[in-house]
Amino acid sequence: MKTYDFIAIGGGSAGFNAARVAAGLGLRTAVIDGARELGGLCILRGCMPSKALLYMAEVLHLAQKGKTFGLKIPSARADMKAIHARKRKIIGEFASFRLEALTNGKFDLIRSQARFIDAHTLELADGRKLRGKFFLIGTGSKVSTPPVPGLREAQCWTSDDVLDLDFIPKSVIVLGGGIVACELAQFLHRIGARVTLVQRSPNILRDHSEDASTVVQQAFRDEGIELFTATKLQSVTQGRTGFTVTFLNEGKKIVRRAAHLFNALGRHPNTAGLGLETAGVKARPDGQIIVNRWQQTSAPHIYAAGDCAGPAEIVHIAIQQGELAARHAAGVRGLKAVDYSLLLNVVFTDPPLATIGRLERELTEAGAPFLVASYPFNDHGKSILMDANYGYVKVIAAPKTGRILGAEIVGPDAGELIHAFSGPLVLRATVFDLLRAPWYHPTLAEIITYPLEEIAEKIGVK
Repeated sequence: MKTYDFIAIGGGSAGFNAARVAAGLGLRTAVIDGARELGGLCILRGCMPSKALLYMAEVLHLAQKGKTFGLKIPSARADMKAIHARKRKIIGEFASFRLEALTNGKFDLIRSQARFIDAHTLELADGRKLRGKFFLIGTGSKVSTPPVPGLREAQCWTSDDVLDLDFIPKSVIVLGGGIVACELAQFLHRIGARVTLVQRSPNILRDHSEDASTVVQQAFRDEGIELFTATKLQSVTQGRTGFTVTFLNEGKKIVRRAAHLFNALGRHPNTAGLGLETAGVKARPDGQIIVNRWQQTSAPHIYAAGDCAGPAEIVHIAIQQGELAARHAAGVRGLKAVDYSLLLNVVFTDPPLATIGRLERELTEAGAPFLVASYPFNDHGKSILMDANYGYVKVIAAPKTGRILGAEIVGPDAGELIHAFSGPLVLRATVFDLLRAPWYHPTLAEIITYPLEEIAEKIGVK
């Protein structure tokens, strides 16, 4: 029976980076991954393929708006076979790079499923057993299927299917209003599908502020996406020609039919079948593994990171958590836990939505005082000439010192602009510090100075 100092279960962002760090610290390390393709959710079925498709749809959308900019573009339409081929080529290159990193000999790669049979022993699918001193669980998440009558039986699409399309669907009903649902619903609409989005909560993107989600909702409706919020799903049926979804909205029974149905009602931790109880690892009812600030589970020698541990399904968080776990297992001194007050989030809709740090809802619930100011893109020179008028920049700061606490941006290039706050948050900078920095005109970035100035005026000149 082989014995290792550190075993990562799952070769995605959390497991791979944990193994890389552990091996670099001199631990005898192995990665166990039984997936058909190696690379993890982000590379194969998440971040990279979705953003490749979203960017191509954005280029198409701009071409179709040529008249707005005084351009004569007779026609622009999606060639899905070419789009699909380009995406496969790009993702293939990313996956090859990850596969090379997994097989470069710095740690052992074992292609198998695994489960705990005791706190220090794993059994592989072929019956082999491995012992480990420390473990990192990084098994990610998988699509959820809520108890909606007929949904489990229906042959509906998941995000995997949408990301692998090589044709333009005639019509699609999208169930859900989270990040995946919204990003891919807009993609489907822009390539030429008739899209209906059905969200159970009062607003799409419910984990974000009502202000932000309202902007994206309006943009969706203006673009031609049929959007229902505050619904109660009643049933899903599949017939010879497509799907029928029945739901309640504003007290009325609504029926919608489409050729395809996309289940985007969320994901849950992929932890079933790992033998967590046998190893003494506690999890919440949905399967999410409970961890402390060092990513240790209830069995201290077993760590968990990434989507299966939370609190956010974000790649850079999974990497931070995995690396922290490996260093903690190796006994590295002076470690700092992941600072979730710096949490950075981006939604790649159009307009995109991005947030960082502590936001209004969190501060209000905590009873913490703050100042807030915002400025709209429809009154900003660069965004107006771009015909990108949806949204705003919002800054949240401490009321006495002006220290930046967080920011929210909905509008053009929000995912890029939000990084203007990353360094200042880490350095505990104030609105006055940021106003001393140069901001070039005319740029999108200079819009950030307007809410900064408003907060500075409220506090007084420093």
